[in-house]
Amino acid sequence: MRRPELIFDDALRAFLKREGSSLLTNVSERNTCGRLALFIERQLEQEGVSGYYADVEYNRKQRDKVKTIINDQFQVVSITADLIVHSRGEILAPNDNLIAVEVKKSSRPAHEKDDDVARLIAMTRVPHDGVWAWEGGHPEHVCGYSVGVFMEIRRERHEILVEYFKLGKKTKEQLFVIPIR
Repeated sequence: MRRPELIFDDALRAFLKREGSSLLTNVSERNTCGRLALFIERQLEQEGVSGYYADVEYNRKQRDKVKTIINDQFQVVSITADLIVHSRGEILAPNDNLIAVEVKKSSRPAHEKDDDVARLIAMTRVPHDGVWAWEGGHPEHVCGYSVGVFMEIRRERHEILVEYFKLGKKTKEQLFVIPIR
């Protein structure tokens, strides 16, 4: 399989080509994620990658508990990421969790972006030091996503700033142009 961030990039380009103009009308982040999920699944299919789903605001309970992460202060925090690409537990770690996506409009308060970035940092960390205990093949807390993606929609500039996270660290950023039809 190609690197998940490249699969995401191709899906985002296809999404922007077909649906980008909707971003300029100020649609909700939830709508953006729902539509983008379709393009991600289509891209996975085109690449022959099976067994993965793109789910919006997925909050599957695990052993009757909502998914959680461990933040930088080692506190347990409930999470529901905007969009995740995963196997829904059908493929065991380390290949279960591929991509975690958080989306924010640039008009939102800075603390919301900071919270999303902190979530992606935690979700892309690797289990270590017993912080993420394994029970029955799945971690107690969510982690180990191959890549985290933060998308800031800059409607007034007709662009999206995309920041990528791996192993709990920001690795790069890239600008995508929102085409005008």
